[in-house]
Amino acid sequence: MLRNGNTNFCLQLTVLWKLVEKLLIPKPERTASVENKSPPQGMNWSFAVGTNLLPGLKAKIDRESKQKLNEFAKELRTFRSVDMSGRNFGDEGLFFLSESLAYNQTVEEVSFAANGITAEGIKAFDGVLQSNIVLKTLDLSGNPIGDEGIKCLCDMLADNASILKLQLNSTDLGDEGAKAIAELLKKNSSLRVLELNNNMIDYSGFTGLAGALLENNTIRNLHLNGNYGGALGANALAKGLEGNKSLRELHLHGNSIGDEGVRALMSGLSMHKGKTTLLDISNNSISARGAFYVAEYVKKSKSLLWLNLYMNDIGDEGAEKIAEALKQNRSITTIDLGGNNIHAKGVTDIAQVLKDNSVITTLELSYNPIGPDGAKALSEVLKFNGNVNTLKLGWCQIGAKGAEFIADTLKYNTTISVLDLRANGLKDEGAACLARSLKVVNEALTSLDLGFNEIRDDGAFAIAQALKANEDVAVTSLNLANNFLTKFGQSALTDARDHVYEMSEKEVNVFF
Repeated sequence: MLRNGNTNFCLQLTVLWKLVEKLLIPKPERTASVENKSPPQGMNWSFAVGTNLLPGLKAKIDRESKQKLNEFAKELRTFRSVDMSGRNFGDEGLFFLSESLAYNQTVEEVSFAANGITAEGIKAFDGVLQSNIVLKTLDLSGNPIGDEGIKCLCDMLADNASILKLQLNSTDLGDEGAKAIAELLKKNSSLRVLELNNNMIDYSGFTGLAGALLENNTIRNLHLNGNYGGALGANALAKGLEGNKSLRELHLHGNSIGDEGVRALMSGLSMHKGKTTLLDISNNSISARGAFYVAEYVKKSKSLLWLNLYMNDIGDEGAEKIAEALKQNRSITTIDLGGNNIHAKGVTDIAQVLKDNSVITTLELSYNPIGPDGAKALSEVLKFNGNVNTLKLGWCQIGAKGAEFIADTLKYNTTISVLDLRANGLKDEGAACLARSLKVVNEALTSLDLGFNEIRDDGAFAIAQALKANEDVAVTSLNLANNFLTKFGQSALTDARDHVYEMSEKEVNVFF
């Protein structure tokens, strides 16, 4: 029998060698005849780790593996923020590197994402997370940890007082893992941000997390995007929100909560005693009926800054309800209504809100068939009203006629800094309209995206001439990628970019 000290030494040596094999030794191709072959005569085979390698190769591998592992460890001991994602060191590597985290007084953020770490590897943190008092962010996303690994991690974090942000996205986490995290939230008072996106959390897991919200009053941001909460999960979460005072951001993208789920959720948020600043309920099969519940909440909210309804189906009727709510709301600065089947009528209602609203600074309407009439309705209001800095109208079918309306607005508007007009079929005619506006002094517009617009060389020539003609151009980013430019159009744009720099020392980044 080996003594304990020798046993531990052998175990460490085995772990290290497994990592060496993983990092540096290519796996031989398997053939049908290999399994039955015996070692050549005169060669002594051993079953000890690494002893069948030629001495020179073994020494080289030892040196290189130690050097690589020591470099990883040195990063952990040297820098405050360390990204070790995608290095494929697996469980064995984590056991080796975890020692560099114990009593570490330097690193505050570390990412071990996408490294093939399993539940077994999580055990490497035992004793480490309890002793580290500096680490604030731990990212284990993209590792197949599973529920068992999550349970193990939660046990270690129960008494941790330093970690503020825990990222467990895409970790094969299910309801049992979610329940373990819920128990952690009841005990841990340091976590502020919890990311559980793209896992397999169902109604049962949502119920557990909701119960934790009733007892935890320190969590600020909860990310549950891409799970399976459904209407029942949203209903459970709503009950947890009613008694919670701390949550400020709730991310529920892609949970199929539907109209009934959003009704319950808005009710819970209305009774929430904290200040919700961000709500993401995008891609949740919400119709005009669900938009009504959202609108009622928006009317009452005084803290909400960011509302995301992207990729639902509220239509013109839902857009009208949201517009009515925005007339009473004076807190929302960013609203995303992209991909909601909103036409010219719906966008006209949204545009009317901007006449008397100076709070909204970002308006996302991409993937809505608003057409030229919708572009006209927006342009007429934004020409002299509103405080919109970022306007996104990609894939809105506005065509060259719509570009003409937008171009006219740019001659007078003093707030729009970022304008996205991708994939609108502008062609050369639309590009020429925008080029005429670029000749006018506009101190606001810095980024213009015209990708996917079937623009050819004539459109590029018009834009190039506009850049040369306006020495005070404020544009620093111009995207013409995925159009039909030849080398002549590209050359014209490059020359215009160089001319601007020579005349004003301003750099314009042109993409084509």
